[in-house]
Amino acid sequence: MGNTLNMAKRGVRVGVLALMVCTSMAHARNIALPDMTTTLREQRVESASVAVIRDGRIVSTGAWGMAGPNRTATVATPYNLASLTKPLTAEVILRLVSAGRLPLDEPMDRYWSDPDLSRDPRRMKLTVRMALSHRTGLPNWRDAKGLAFDHDPGTTTGYSGEGYQYAARYAEHRTGQSFEALAGRWLFAPARMRATGYVSAQGETVPIAVPYDAAGKPLPVGRVTRYNAADLAHATARDYARFLTDVRNDRSLSASVAAERSRSQADLTPEICAGSKVATCPPWTGFGLGWQLLGFPGGTTMLHTGKDAGAFTFAAIDRVSGDGIVILTNSDNGWRVILPILERTGSDPKLIAFLRAQMN
Repeated sequence: MGNTLNMAKRGVRVGVLALMVCTSMAHARNIALPDMTTTLREQRVESASVAVIRDGRIVSTGAWGMAGPNRTATVATPYNLASLTKPLTAEVILRLVSAGRLPLDEPMDRYWSDPDLSRDPRRMKLTVRMALSHRTGLPNWRDAKGLAFDHDPGTTTGYSGEGYQYAARYAEHRTGQSFEALAGRWLFAPARMRATGYVSAQGETVPIAVPYDAAGKPLPVGRVTRYNAADLAHATARDYARFLTDVRNDRSLSASVAAERSRSQADLTPEICAGSKVATCPPWTGFGLGWQLLGFPGGTTMLHTGKDAGAFTFAAIDRVSGDGIVILTNSDNGWRVILPILERTGSDPKLIAFLRAQMN
C-alpha cells in the first residue's frame, strides 16, 4: 500500500514500456492509445489497463498483456486498486459530510473508538479530517500487539491505512449502515462504477487480474470478504476514471467541503522537495482530504498511487484542465511503466518532470 512517497523511496528508475498480448478499445471521437505491448515486455510487467481523461472526459481506454495464466487483459478486467482505495473511501465520507450526515471536525470517539485504544485518552481527539489527511498519529497498519499511537493526533503527518479504517468504522456506527452499503449508495451507483467494490473473489464472473511478483511468478489471490477502507478494493480503469472526473467536478460535495478537499491539510513540501528535486517541484504539495495535492502554477493536480504485492496503480487529474489518467497494473514491476505511459499518452509535462525527479 503506498503513495508517491513510496515510489520515491523505492529508488525507481524510468524504463522504456511493457508485455505480451494486446487488447485495446477506442471509442468514437476518442483518441487512439499507443500499443504498450513492447514496453510491458521490456519492463517485465504482466499487464496494464489505462484510461485517459481530457477536458473532463474519458477519451480512451486500453488494456495490454495477461490478466492471469491463459487470460488476456481487457478493458473489462478489474484490478486490485491497492491504495487507490483510499480516495474512494474519502469520497464516500466527504459526501456524507456534505449531506450533513457526518461532521468533519467533531471527535469520532462518541460513536466509535478502536478497542485497542480504549485506555488511551488521545483517541478522543481523533476526527475525520485527521484521518483523511494522514494526521491521526496512528501507524500505517497495527502490529501483532495491536493498534497504538505513534504520535499525538494532529501533531505530525504519517501515512496511515489505519486512519482510513477508523473513519470508515466511525461512518458505519454514526449512520447505522455498513460501509459497503454507504459506498454503493453515495458513490458507486451515482458514478456508474459497475465493476467496482470493496470485496472480491477470483471465482466471480469477471475475475480480477492475478498479481505477479517481480520475477513473473503468479501470486495467490485471497478471497476478500470484509471491506478494507484503505486497500484491496477493485475496479476497471474506466470505472476509476469515471470516479476521477466526478472528483474533479466536486460532484455531490458542498462548496465548503470541496474547498477543504482541495486545500493542503498537511504540508509535504519540505519532505519531498529538497535538494535537486526543488527544480521540478510545484510551489507547494501536501495531503488534502483523500489525495496528495501538487500546487502547480495555473492548476492543482490531485494524485494518488497504490502498491501491494503484485500490484502498482496510479491516478492523477488536473483540477483546472480536467486532464488526467488512470493506470492499473498487476505486477511488482508496475512502477516501471508509469512514466513511459504518461509520456506516450501526452500527459502533463510538469507532472512527468516532478515524478521523474522523485523516482531518481
